[in-house]
Amino acid sequence: MLETLTATAQILGLPTVALVGVLMGLTWIVAVVRRDASVVDAVWAVGFVLTTWQAYALTQGGGFEARRVAVFAAVTLWGLRLWLHLGIRHAQEGEDRRYATMRARWGRSFALSSLTTVFGLQGGLMLLIASPVLAVMAAPGAPAVTPWDILGGAMCAVGLVVEAVADRQLTAFRRRAEGGEAVLDTGLWRYSRHPNYFGECLFWWGLGLVAVAEGAAWALASPALLTWLLLRVSGVALMETTIPGRRPAYADYVARTSAFIPWWPRRPG
Repeated sequence: MLETLTATAQILGLPTVALVGVLMGLTWIVAVVRRDASVVDAVWAVGFVLTTWQAYALTQGGGFEARRVAVFAAVTLWGLRLWLHLGIRHAQEGEDRRYATMRARWGRSFALSSLTTVFGLQGGLMLLIASPVLAVMAAPGAPAVTPWDILGGAMCAVGLVVEAVADRQLTAFRRRAEGGEAVLDTGLWRYSRHPNYFGECLFWWGLGLVAVAEGAAWALASPALLTWLLLRVSGVALMETTIPGRRPAYADYVARTSAFIPWWPRRPG
């Protein structure tokens, strides 16, 4: 396990840090010029694609090629779909209320402060969360398909579909006239209040298990960190504090619907 960590750091550490640093720096410049920090959300998604492509190119000839190609394809599909989804939403809705609130609170200092609190922070998290991908690309690994590959691949596939379907259902809901104060409680959203975040976590847990096949159990810290962030810091935690004030029916929805892991709705009383 330590050998895999060392190899990953030696081969991909500096190039990956450089790529993410340049990407986030350029994104920050665009955000300052446009006065719109939401550009970082779509870049967050495509950043994983770029780091994966670079890691694959720098490690040609190393590791079990079928595993490397599978991870390459999975992250590319996940990242480009999310990039397109977030890009379209941003074009239609403008700057996210999170960044708008921060901009109003910090005033003129927001432009400089956001370099570290928004762009630098997301860049650092990207480096940590991408660790299963980097491990698979850099490690010599087991030269055959393992049960970890099968389980991890299945989780990636299910997570990708769940997140994509949930995002599509949410987009359609927002476009409907009744989307003002109504609550989305159909489709996947009948079984989870945040199925999109659940799908994203499931996808990265799958990648973590694939990394285990390479002897990189340390890479499971990536999905663990992502899950904690979505549940306790952003994502679920943030949405649960802002939605009730905008949607009165949300309290009843909370009472009957699982917060994260999809489950059958509870009956009233």
